[in-house]
Amino acid sequence: MNIIASGQTLGARVEGLDLAQSLSDAQFKTLEQALGQHGVLSYPKQVLTSAQLKAFSERFGRLEVNVANMYQDPAIPEIMILSNKVDASGKPLGMSDAGQDWHTDMSYSHMIAFTNVLYGLEIPHRNGEPLGNTEFCNMHAAYADLPEALKTQLDGMTITHDFAKFWDKMRMEKGSTRPPLTPAQRAAKPPVSHPVFLTHPITGKRVLYANPGYAMRINELPLEESERVLSFLFDHQLQAKYQYKHRWQVGDLLMWDNMGTLHNAVPDYRLDEHRYIKRCQVMANRYFETAAA
Repeated sequence: MNIIASGQTLGARVEGLDLAQSLSDAQFKTLEQALGQHGVLSYPKQVLTSAQLKAFSERFGRLEVNVANMYQDPAIPEIMILSNKVDASGKPLGMSDAGQDWHTDMSYSHMIAFTNVLYGLEIPHRNGEPLGNTEFCNMHAAYADLPEALKTQLDGMTITHDFAKFWDKMRMEKGSTRPPLTPAQRAAKPPVSHPVFLTHPITGKRVLYANPGYAMRINELPLEESERVLSFLFDHQLQAKYQYKHRWQVGDLLMWDNMGTLHNAVPDYRLDEHRYIKRCQVMANRYFETAAA
């Protein structure tokens, strides 16, 4: 196994590892530390069944069944299909607009996410260039660069995150096929609060845990001040110097640390330019349930 850093603010490529095989304890520990350090890891040229994808993913923590309860692998509900393809009857095979704006997955959940694991089976290309690439922002660096006075002010404060904010925003986008959330779906994911700053369980360093997709307000501030501070935080964390883009190729397995990054799926491909990706969401239960105990 060889881990090659991108040389940018995030990202590393892992070579010489067949993820269809079980990880040894030493391999797992190396990858866990690398994920905390680099934020984003890519494993090129993988050949995986759905069962093997699940087995690799759940080594890192408990897998979440998405609250939308849609577009799941027929045999493994923990695997969600992200795709713009349709079957012969015109029925979508996957969620076509997943993640198409800056956000952090599962910040709306009581148990937040550790990592997402995506496996690319079909990647659109145009003029030899991959489309549908995934962008990331570095929240270790974003926290480090915050004004010291703001770090002091916000230390110990919390932010309300709401699943419905991002879902409803996506429904307003042109061409969206997302149905409205049912009352049961909204009840299953009520708003939750998390600290503005987290201590990352792998690096031991502070990260900025806020994102435009789900963050609603800073609970300890008056509404007007909360809106002003959140607007500043969103502008700050999305600066180009914190950004990194993964250029997808068929067979890539891509995983990223949701505590230390934001991400955005770039929707620059047409309906006839097919994308088909399998995804697992891994919760951070290994860190926070242990800490609570």
